[in-house]
Amino acid sequence: MHTELPPIHTWWPELPIDGKHLLLANLDAQLPPPLIAAISEITGKDVGQGARLTDDDRAYIETQSEQVD
Repeated sequence: MHTELPPIHTWWPELPIDGKHLLLANLDAQLPPPLIAAISEITGKDVGQGARLTDDDRAYIETQSEQVD
């Protein structure tokens, strides 16, 4: 398994709102197992434990205008 995430544009739009809230709670932390599982399911790619967002991933999230309240 890879600790690198697939390109964020392939999974962020499909991530359920509760997953987005979980991720937004701490953008710098390792992704929790439920998020890794969701991203793997959405993309069909294996994502290993210890995966983190990159600076580009965080910038992408900031550009999304969708409210996640």
